[in-house]
Amino acid sequence: MSTWNKASKINQKTHRERQQLHNRSHLGLLEKKKDYKARAHHDNQKKQIIKSLKKKALNRNPDEFYFHMVNSKVIDDVHKDIKEKEEHTPDQIKLMQGRDLKYIRTRRIMEKKKIEKLKSQLHFIDKTNEAPNSHIFFLDSDKEAETFDLAKRLNTHPSLVNRRSNRPRLEDLDKLDVPDLDEETVRKLNQKKNKNYAELDKRINREKELSIVERKLELKRCLVENKGMPPKRQKKGSATSAPVYKWKQERKK
Repeated sequence: MSTWNKASKINQKTHRERQQLHNRSHLGLLEKKKDYKARAHHDNQKKQIIKSLKKKALNRNPDEFYFHMVNSKVIDDVHKDIKEKEEHTPDQIKLMQGRDLKYIRTRRIMEKKKIEKLKSQLHFIDKTNEAPNSHIFFLDSDKEAETFDLAKRLNTHPSLVNRRSNRPRLEDLDKLDVPDLDEETVRKLNQKKNKNYAELDKRINREKELSIVERKLELKRCLVENKGMPPKRQKKGSATSAPVYKWKQERKK
């Protein structure tokens, strides 16, 4: 009997679904019943969700606390979310993902040594020259004041008069075999000095960034290797500082 049922299906007519009429082809494919059922099911779900939300809105207590109140604020009668500051900068993420702790520590030590070397060469003495000089000279007459030459009185080069420190005398310049201090030479010297200060500033920022990343990686390794009770976070990390954790005090044998 089962063999006859199988054989009887061989010569059956192939079922073909009705296509869209030619004059209605601009409306797209003809919707079948299964398509209508799926569309109606989704439409009824949307209506039910909207109905339940309207009911919740009508029954809602305006004085009721909800957790989003903590992370939002009303500004000009408009609710706006309070955006938290990013814990890591893009440069810190690149360092933490692409480098290990030993590399970060090595680079930080190298930067620290270069900073100490630059500081020993610069000494920040020229920063005192930015303050105005208040030295007072007393003269005998007005005529002497009109012909008063400050560079001659200080026995130094005219381009070095405005300095408050590192102002060598003419005889000292002759001993050092320094070329003529014209405006171009002074400009080049100041340009070189400013370049060294800019390099020092960049290296200080770089060393600070590496120290923050090093601290974050150390904490991450300690959290992974921790086998006892998990520590409590006392302070969340930021782009300028690592997070602070407090471990439970354990007595070591």
